[in-house]
Amino acid sequence: MRIHLIGVAGTGMGAFAGLLKQAGYDVGGSDENVYPPMSDKLSEWGITAKTPYAAANLEPAPDLVVVGNVVKQDNPEAVAVRERGLAHASFPETLGKLFLEERHSVVVAGTHGKTTTSTLIAHVLMKTKRDPGFLVGGIPLAADGGSSESFRLGAPGKRSPFVVEGDEYDTAYFDKGPKFLHYRPRALLCTSLEYDHADIYPSVDAIIARFAELLSLVPADGHIVLCAEERNLLKARAQALVKARVTTYGAGGSYDAHDVVEDERGLRFVVSFGAHTAGVVSAMGGDEGEINLPLSGRHNLLNALGAYAVLAGLGLTHDEIALGFESFPGVKRRMELRGEADGCTVVDDFAHHPTAVRTTLEGAKKRFVGRPLWALFEPRSATSCRKVFQDDYARAFDAADRVLLAPPGRQLDPSVALDVPKLAADVGVRGRSATACASLDELLRHVIKEAPRGAVLMCMSNGGFGGIHDKLLEALSERARSRA
Repeated sequence: MRIHLIGVAGTGMGAFAGLLKQAGYDVGGSDENVYPPMSDKLSEWGITAKTPYAAANLEPAPDLVVVGNVVKQDNPEAVAVRERGLAHASFPETLGKLFLEERHSVVVAGTHGKTTTSTLIAHVLMKTKRDPGFLVGGIPLAADGGSSESFRLGAPGKRSPFVVEGDEYDTAYFDKGPKFLHYRPRALLCTSLEYDHADIYPSVDAIIARFAELLSLVPADGHIVLCAEERNLLKARAQALVKARVTTYGAGGSYDAHDVVEDERGLRFVVSFGAHTAGVVSAMGGDEGEINLPLSGRHNLLNALGAYAVLAGLGLTHDEIALGFESFPGVKRRMELRGEADGCTVVDDFAHHPTAVRTTLEGAKKRFVGRPLWALFEPRSATSCRKVFQDDYARAFDAADRVLLAPPGRQLDPSVALDVPKLAADVGVRGRSATACASLDELLRHVIKEAPRGAVLMCMSNGGFGGIHDKLLEALSERARSRA
């Protein structure tokens, strides 16, 4: 079967192309631009990527065309697909039909934590030799500091786990429903539910309704795991036609943590079990045992508890889960150390929603104890560039000692756009020195002129941030040389 992917150079579509190739399909694709690192990965996997988009890329005719969600209706290949009557489907629909129908689908959904938590679950399943399949949205870091693939075919069979992120974003130009409705979850973890994706959802209630649909999809012999601290998830549960067993975690949930210690090594805590699995509180339960996890922040403590509940539901013992957690190397762009120069540490993080910015900085403050914490933030997503979170962002930087704000990555009408100078002023009112920079070069100048040795430079963006990480390391190295 020959499969052509339109938009193959995107992170998710590229990984899916690799998964299809691993499964034995004849895979090719196209994109407007194909550049490293995805161009190198596609070549490594033996997948040809044509550029730019053109109807001729569909010759000879493939058996199936997979259309990425960034592809618009007037894309020349999308037009040719319709005109020629070629079989086509979205990435989520194809993933569901070709891989998840015949496996035990483990779906991780939520506004925050999907990539870290799904990768953590997959890592533990690998460590305990469960031979899982997975497709995650980030690149897992290998124990030696290198990186591994974000996909794996795993063993076939109804009992074989396949871990996938469940995104609430829309599926394709011809399918405006959320991606996660195609994933047929048998185990479903929902980490959080806040307002996001302002370009497609008019309100948080609209997102809650979609999560209620997802919860209703889990069969009676399935397992739902919900964060008890997320009231919007509880609203979704109340709206859903829930058939499956439900386990909660966090404060007031079935699984919780106590004796929590957080320092430069990460998180240490004891897992307890003893509340409710179906809305009924039980007096039974107790401590499951101690966990060591090399991640930071309360958000990752909750992510770990959710992962623990899913893995326990799949039959893993505490010792197996603890072994996997302790050896988890993390994920690229999730508090990833990019390097050190002139005594400063450059860290890369994907945080862009105000809640993620706040919890990431709070975790960094505990991980890098006693060091000046600088927050370098680029609003880039469709939601972060809008003023919908203007006041929330002002509170999100409280754990930082210095805040530098880059220009927004999208140009929007001033009536709806985030007011970055106002944000800097509002952060300043809360006692933090903040500057709205007119350019990336200006931001870099502030760092080189003002950042003391020992500073932690937390770079937060859901985009490339203009290659700021390497630029910082180069400029700081030059600063050190000029002082020598």
